[in-house]
Formats: sequence, structure tokens, C-alpha cells
Amino acid sequence: MIYFFIFFKSIIAISFFININSVYSRAIIAFFLSFCIALILYQKIICLNRKNSIIGEKIRDLGLFGQKEKEGTPTMGGIVMIFSTLISTIFFSTLNNVYVLMLIMTTLYMGCIGFIDDCIKIKYNKKGLSIMLKILSQILLGIFVGITMYFNTSISIQKQKIESQNSHFSKKKEYGFKTSLPIFSSCHNYEFDYAYLLSWYHQKCKKYAWVVFIPIVIGIITFLSNGANITDGIDGLTAGISSIIFATLSLLSIISSNKIYSYYFHFIYIPHIEEIIIFSFSFLGSLISFLWYNTYPAQIFMGDTGSLTIGGVIATLAIINRKELTLPILCGIFFIENISVIIQVLYFKYSKKKYGIGKRIFLMAPLHHHFQKIGYHENKIFNRFIIIQMMLSMLVFILLII
Repeated sequence: MIYFFIFFKSIIAISFFININSVYSRAIIAFFLSFCIALILYQKIICLNRKNSIIGEKIRDLGLFGQKEKEGTPTMGGIVMIFSTLISTIFFSTLNNVYVLMLIMTTLYMGCIGFIDDCIKIKYNKKGLSIMLKILSQILLGIFVGITMYFNTSISIQKQKIESQNSHFSKKKEYGFKTSLPIFSSCHNYEFDYAYLLSWYHQKCKKYAWVVFIPIVIGIITFLSNGANITDGIDGLTAGISSIIFATLSLLSIISSNKIYSYYFHFIYIPHIEEIIIFSFSFLGSLISFLWYNTYPAQIFMGDTGSLTIGGVIATLAIINRKELTLPILCGIFFIENISVIIQVLYFKYSKKKYGIGKRIFLMAPLHHHFQKIGYHENKIFNRFIIIQMMLSMLVFILLII
């Protein structure tokens, strides 16, 4: 613990020598503070669990190689992830910013749902919360985020054009909800307004665009949160993929928060969004710290406390950045993992009803377990999924700027 206090004092000392008013300086400090807090706390939890085994993971028998060796590994590492993220955010971010408050509430809410689920798994039932209760909780979060993003009067975008002679920006605030299309962003129609989905019927229906927007937000948050949760079945997989996604969203936030960058990259300029960069960097720091101990062989698991929170926060970050339509690409692995489970269940029920015997498309769902059944070592699956995620992140950025 003494090393933490030395580091914290060093952070304070460094802040006097840099421009602490710069959001980028604060984001970098928040990243390292979150990383070090989590790194120290994870080590303490691992050492404590070795002595007492109070929060060891109970592994279901799925017939997978190396499964029994994971028995007793400490879980609920997501608590540390949330704690270190929020501490860094509170210290270095502006807390009266609506976007920051939305992200903090999303983190706490999904963290509580995941914590309850983990407690039930450890003490009572390995299945944890029922699927319907999880989905209901995610729907409530989706309603909150959707209503806030659409109706809060402090949330807007700015239409701007630059005059070549004096580089002067002309501004025009717009409310409602417009988002970025992941293709053809360099043309004049790179913005998509959800009101267009209703305008074909009657122009007066445009004011009811929230009827379309809020269900879309609910679907995104529910699908992505469950996708991150399902993907957390191999050491380091969810944490590694999420780290790349957070790094990508942080870069998109930097561009969207700057008038000049957003203009030249053909992004929607979003005023007051720069404070979420600090939150993104804080979460990224805690994720990398967790990955330090979660890579094969894992010394700690994040539990549903971490995985549900990660999915909810990524979805909210993308919606705030007006990039939610890129999520099927950016979070393609989470989506495919989720879809593989849905396909497996539906086909099993269909074949059982038609032939009397349930059949499966995959050897095991979600998809990463299918590759394990084939004979791939989980470390190889992790490495190849990370490579795919890097390619998906680059693809999203390319599609947004071409």
C-alpha cells in the first residue's frame, strides 16, 4: 500500500508541472492512476484468496481441456475495475458534465446488476440471475440512456463550415438525434437522422423520432452487454477485446470533441464531449491492469460485475459519440458470439420439434468454445481474436473517414 501512496503523491507533483487544464493531460494522468490502483488491488485480492479462498470461482463442467485448473480462481475482479475507473474519473473529470454523469451511472448500475449476479452464483446457484431479469435491467438502462440523449437540452451537435480565408467556423446548434454512418462519411449526407425513418409517412411525424431511437438504444445496450458477458469464457478474451475497443472509442472521442479534427475527418462535432476522454482513459487503464493478471493462465476473473459493465459502457460511449451504427463492426466479435448462442438454441429447438432429436450447428456455443472443442488451445484463440479485433477497429476508422 505504501507504493500506492508514493505513486499518488508523484501524480500530484507531476500535475503542477503540466497543463492540468488540458483534457489530454488529465486523461493521461487518469489512465496511469487507474492502472496502478487496479494493479495493486488485484495483487492484494489474489494473495488474499490464496490464503482464505473466500471468493473462488466455481467452474461448471463443460468437458473442456484445462477447465478444472481454473477452479478456485478469485472472481468479481470487475469491482476493482469499476472502483479504479470511478476514482480516476472523479479526481480528474468535470462532474457536472451530462455525458460523464451518464457514464458513471451506467457503470454503477450495470456493476450492481453484475455484482448481484456474481453473489448468487457464488453463494446459491451457479446460474445466477435469470435471463429475463438481466434483460429487464438492461432495458431499463437503455430507456434511461435513450431518454437522456434525446430529450436533455444540454445535449446537442453543431453544424459547422469553415471559411478558407480566415479559418472561421460558423456554428449552428442542432438538437434531437443525428448519428454517423459508417460509410460514405466524406460526402454531405454522412449524418443520419432517425427522424427520416418516420418522415416517409408524414413530415409531422419527425418529432416522434424518439419512438424509433429509444428502442434502438435498448437493443444495442442489451445485445452488447450480453455479448461481452458471453465472450468472457476464455482467459483474457473479453478484457483484451474491450481494451482495443476502448482505445478506438477514445480516439473517436478526441476527434469528435475538436472542431478542427471533426471537420477534416468528417465527424459530427459534439460540444462538451471532451470530458468523456478522461473516463475512457480511466476505464482503459483498469482494463489493461486487469489483463495483466487475466491472461492465460488467469489469476483472477472479472465475473459478471465486469463483463456486463463493459458491454453497457461501450454501448453508451458509442451512443454518446454518435457512432452506434458502427458497433456491429467495431464489436463484431461480441455480436458474433451472441448470435452463435442464439443460432445454437433456435436450431436445437427447431430440430427437436421437427425430428424429435435436438441437433447443434456448433460443437458448443458460444463460438470460442466451439474452437476449443475442435482442439485449439485457448491462448491461440485469444491471440487470433485479438488480431481480428484490431482489424475491425481499423476498418471502422477507415469507413468513417473515407
